[in-house]
Amino acid sequence: MPASRALRRLLRVLHLEEEETRRSLEFALGTLRQLENALAAAQARDRSGRGLVLRSAVTGEFVDRLAGLEESLAAARRSAALLPRIRDAEQQAALRRELYLAKRVERRQAETLVQEAETRDALETARRTQRSLDDWHLNRLRRAEAVADAEAEAGTGDRSVAGLPSARDPDDGDR
Repeated sequence: MPASRALRRLLRVLHLEEEETRRSLEFALGTLRQLENALAAAQARDRSGRGLVLRSAVTGEFVDRLAGLEESLAAARRSAALLPRIRDAEQQAALRRELYLAKRVERRQAETLVQEAETRDALETARRTQRSLDDWHLNRLRRAEAVADAEAEAGTGDRSVAGLPSARDPDDGDR
């Protein structure tokens, strides 16, 4: 039984679903990277604010001290807002990774089924071909035996009746 159209169509659908879940995973990972980059920027802003506070302590600039404290507080608020979003994005990425891997396993199982069906089909075709050749050869031998029996009964040597080359008379020579 050849691999059915339905099985091949299922394989194509599974391939498309796998690609869709892969793209979804890539999107989730991209979102996670963006959030992590935003958190890194907020942490850098916090460091620069603390550095401004330190420099203002040396120089005595009150405005720089206030600006540094405000930078540090803004960075802390930004970090506090980003951390839950990052946690959610990590969970989404993990979920989408599991979905992708499940779809991949499902597609590979279907591929295996199709390959096994094709292998069985190829073996069956080879068996049928060999059986046909064997039958042809046996029929040829039986025909030759039947012709030989008929010639023996009739006493003639005409082998061309069976489709076999006729035996040449050794006394004929090449004339």
